[in-house]
Amino acid sequence: MIDTPRLKVWIDQDLCTGDGICTDHAPEVFRILEDGIAYCLDGSRVFNDPGGSAELATVPMNLEADVIAAAAECPGECIFIEVDEHAVALAETVGATA
Repeated sequence: MIDTPRLKVWIDQDLCTGDGICTDHAPEVFRILEDGIAYCLDGSRVFNDPGGSAELATVPMNLEADVIAAAAECPGECIFIEVDEHAVALAETVGATA
């Protein structure tokens, strides 16, 4: 199986309540900034330009379950996860030939 990240995530800051549940689940992917609102991290880059899905952070495979849990428990329902269909298809293809 290939270790290609399959999920991307973004936060709608207009919906964020700043509870920090996301940072409890996945501090490597989410950060609360000075304004008290959550933003996504992609490595060391903080996507701090509100505006929706224009800035999608890649979710490391080992953190996918944590990010999904954060989205499920978010009281503001502001965490949006997108599946990278190409990465999923690639992983399935490689897995089938291994």
